[in-house]
Amino acid sequence: MGGLFGVVSTSDCVSDLYYGTDYHSHLGTRRGGMAVRNAHGFHRAIHNIENSYFRTKFEAELNQFQGTLGIGVISDTDPQPLIVGSHLGTFGIVTVGRLNNLADLVQRAFARKSHFSDTNGGGPNPTEVVAMLVCQAESFEAGIRQAQEAIQGSCSLLLLTDHAVYAARDRLGRTPLIIGRRSGALAVSSETCAFPNLDFEIDHFLGPGEVARITAEGWEQLLPPGERMQICSFLWVYYGYPASEYEGINVEHVRYNCGAALAQNDEVAVDLVAGIPDSGIGHAIGYANRKKIPYGRPFVKYTPTWPRSFMPQNQQMRDLVAKMKLIPVRRMIEGQRLMFCEDSIVRGTQLKDNVQVLFDYGAREVHMRPACPTLIHPCAFLNFSTSRSTLDLAGRKTIQALEGAEDKHLEAYAQDGSEKHAAMVEQIRRNLRLTSLKYQRLEDLVAAIGLPKERLCTHCWDASSFF
Repeated sequence: MGGLFGVVSTSDCVSDLYYGTDYHSHLGTRRGGMAVRNAHGFHRAIHNIENSYFRTKFEAELNQFQGTLGIGVISDTDPQPLIVGSHLGTFGIVTVGRLNNLADLVQRAFARKSHFSDTNGGGPNPTEVVAMLVCQAESFEAGIRQAQEAIQGSCSLLLLTDHAVYAARDRLGRTPLIIGRRSGALAVSSETCAFPNLDFEIDHFLGPGEVARITAEGWEQLLPPGERMQICSFLWVYYGYPASEYEGINVEHVRYNCGAALAQNDEVAVDLVAGIPDSGIGHAIGYANRKKIPYGRPFVKYTPTWPRSFMPQNQQMRDLVAKMKLIPVRRMIEGQRLMFCEDSIVRGTQLKDNVQVLFDYGAREVHMRPACPTLIHPCAFLNFSTSRSTLDLAGRKTIQALEGAEDKHLEAYAQDGSEKHAAMVEQIRRNLRLTSLKYQRLEDLVAAIGLPKERLCTHCWDASSFF
């Protein structure tokens, strides 16, 4: 996915930029970058963060950064920030999202005899393509509007100019941007968890498609928000940090609600409720509190040398690292009927191994309650899964096994309570060797978040979102 942080201050902003960007490290693992503007021009750095923390890569060179305004990014895709020279002036740019029509945008540029200097895996850097779209207009404001209209998919961005930071939320608001304020400084962030320890207070949640120009004195709205919004539901279920808020709704609170909803109509008898760490913990606490069943930790996460949440891009290595991070606690497992809450089941490969470990350590029963419905459609907007195939999704693979084709009767399989849905869930349960498996109903997830369904992106589950 990725995350953005920008700051404008009356004094040096580098410390705020460094720590504010670092507070987005849970959103990506590939690259981190920062850029500042000062009296000498623009200064930037980009580092690979696949094998180390963002902080460790930038700490040694912080003394090379000075400036009163800057932008930072944790990127799960291309190297950023880019520094671009144009008729609008020199500017820095960072983006989060996914350009589904990237190839078409590139071909249109080539037809105009444009070129791209920064390539990513042999193709143009998506952030440079966005910068190209911005530069086709006569102002930053008009260029951002033009880019958002041209992009199919999702793109939130920050621009760093000589005197301001421009913040633009994607057209349908699938990713958040929030402005924070303190005396003498303003910041803009994908995650509000970056604000408290830097003494910023939430000032404004940008709406879908809204564009703001931010200076140390304040911010002004350049483009108003659109009427339609479909913010990613997975922000609350999985991506978001527990301390963060989107649309004024706290992540941890929603996870408690999700767990309570899972517990509400669940009649299975268990001895202990647990969460798959880390994102499953909040869901499990909500479940345990509603059912008044003890909460415990049959798995503990070893973080000193396995700190990253998303891990390497190679699936085999991700599975290995996921296994190494979780250590079973026999005293909490042996002889117990265990209820696990998880944010979601994507592929199910690692979960199957975890379940077997629990039985090997003497569990009597292992039940699983994912906090969202069965994933049937790959994310079309935020690169939620690095998979290139729908068959990497446990739900779609099961449909293939049941139907002989992975795209038959998808609407029926997505409908909780249907015979096909029940058959799919039962097959997944068998594959994972669980005692029982029950997914969250979509209507209960929507209620747990507290926004109308039409304001949420639920594409992964029912393919109902706008494009």
